[in-house]
Amino acid sequence: MLSDRFVGGRSVGTMENKELVKPHKGTVKTIEGKNGDVIDCVNIYQQPAFNHPLLKNHTIQMESGSIPNVRNEELHNVELFQDWHENGECPTRTIPIRRLRADEHYAPHGTTPSVAAETDNSNGYEFAGGIIRDGHFYGAHASLNVWSPALNDGFLSASQVWLISGSSPEQNRIEVGWQVASPSKEPKLYISWTRDAYKSTGCSDLNCPGFVQTSNKIALGSIIKPSSSYNGKQFEIGITIYKSYGDWYLKVKNEVLGYWPMSLFTHLSHSAETVFYGGMIFNAKLNNHHTSTHMGSGHFPSEGHGKASYVRSIQYMDGHGKFKDANGKLEIDVTNPSCYDVNVVNNNNIVYGSHLYFGGPGYSEKCP
Repeated sequence: MLSDRFVGGRSVGTMENKELVKPHKGTVKTIEGKNGDVIDCVNIYQQPAFNHPLLKNHTIQMESGSIPNVRNEELHNVELFQDWHENGECPTRTIPIRRLRADEHYAPHGTTPSVAAETDNSNGYEFAGGIIRDGHFYGAHASLNVWSPALNDGFLSASQVWLISGSSPEQNRIEVGWQVASPSKEPKLYISWTRDAYKSTGCSDLNCPGFVQTSNKIALGSIIKPSSSYNGKQFEIGITIYKSYGDWYLKVKNEVLGYWPMSLFTHLSHSAETVFYGGMIFNAKLNNHHTSTHMGSGHFPSEGHGKASYVRSIQYMDGHGKFKDANGKLEIDVTNPSCYDVNVVNNNNIVYGSHLYFGGPGYSEKCP
């Protein structure tokens, strides 16, 4: 599905010393971060979303309605930040858009976790997580601890939440999480969407029309800090996706970023049928062996808290607008447990709720 050149939404060539593309249309201010990210503060009414033919006459919904309550949202209440904020802020009525480098290209992710687990048609993508199937879900919430996994000979490692509805070739998806994608070595907040399994629609972040951003505080595709450390401090990011006034809204930590308008979708215009929580890597099988890319922390779930990557407080939103713990509904969904595994804990733990540990190191004697 994807060539080796374009994997997990990024070209795999180096981005060092590469020329930046021109500023985005509607830029009123530009801010540069310490890590080299250049952020354009773009007039909210001139953002890329409105280039979509279905959104030509769209009115921005600045109010997201009543934000549903989620339990145990802040276990590790540490502010994750993007360092461009140290050099300025985007004015009100603008949104921050990370400026791509000239050699960056974005391509869709591969198949869905449920398809990859049930068939041998994963197109190189491998998953380890928990899945809730066969329902009508109007939102999802989870807290994911953030890592900087080693890519080694690989191109992509991510932790995320997926909302899925319909079947290929008309499958609708929304994806939110953090990812490390070559040649970067640090995690970045990202979103992605499609209405036809990425056959002709959808992309990551704001690199094509679709997602309507309303927040001036968070730049999609920009590095988030700090990362968790093995047997040390854990830093996490809370993700909440919920349906309000028909649209799909996204809240990261305590900030509502924006929404996917209902008109973008067919099956997801009503509800999600499947929700996935967990990790993903891309295995290009270079040198005729499995990639040694780390998933999550690079350690197996059996090592437990502080060592393995986790997703906690796993919840879904029912048809009454209430978030419920996934207790009893969460199933294991893993493509290759010898390389990356998952341990699902289906109980209503007072601190973690339903949660899971996932990950692994990739290439080894057991993962040839």
